[in-house]
Amino acid sequence: MQQVRAKKFLGQHFLTDLTVAQKIAETLTSGRTIEIGPGMGVLTQYLLKNSQIHLTAIEIDRESVVYLREWYPELDLVEGDFLKLDLDKLIPEGEFNVIGNYPYNISSQIFFKVLDYKDRIPVCSGMIQKEVAERLASKPGKKAYGILSVLLQAYYDIEYLFTVDEHVFNPPPKVKSAVIRMTRNKRRRLDCDEALFKTVVKTAFNQRRKQMRNSLRNLVESLKLKVESERLEWFLTRRPEQLSVEEFIELTNLIEKSHVGN
Repeated sequence: MQQVRAKKFLGQHFLTDLTVAQKIAETLTSGRTIEIGPGMGVLTQYLLKNSQIHLTAIEIDRESVVYLREWYPELDLVEGDFLKLDLDKLIPEGEFNVIGNYPYNISSQIFFKVLDYKDRIPVCSGMIQKEVAERLASKPGKKAYGILSVLLQAYYDIEYLFTVDEHVFNPPPKVKSAVIRMTRNKRRRLDCDEALFKTVVKTAFNQRRKQMRNSLRNLVESLKLKVESERLEWFLTRRPEQLSVEEFIELTNLIEKSHVGN
């Protein structure tokens, strides 16, 4: 069977190091699991060997689909775009994990979709660009800390597991990769308006190097808020990367409270 050609428009870089593939597979121990973009099955083969994992793979590349059906006929394989699939229809009941060697060009979109299904996804792990992995796991006050850091850490504990060099891929990417694992935390719901929380976080980081008085100006003015609270005033003199998830929750409640009072 001929090898699958890596396609640049799909962001494909096929992992060739079996030791790395096995280590990624071992980030999960059991459960219903979706693998995103299995390619030629380098990770898939180890997931299939684990009898405690019930695997479904989603692959958009037709050439890869043909290859996988030839070499892994036992695999539950769905041909389609993960970002467009209704996962509630694909897996109607219960929890499911997500794993993959994620395409760099859509990794952020994948994690935003994981957030949409956060109440059903207990663990999400896999390999992404090192820079993105550092961003996801970053703590407040760090340069990498940003929108994805806050939104994901609100619901997941994120571990940066290990770095992967460029030479173990075909073709080699121009950047290093890293493996992460996100485990759902105990926070079922935020103690604030979750839609407003997301808006506040995204708006705050629009001008991340400035005080939030600048970045939140449009939000504050659109809500016709009056900054009468000393605590709210304190927040507006901070930069967004200085705030923890808990402080963003508090800020969201202050903005909502001010809104209600106007």
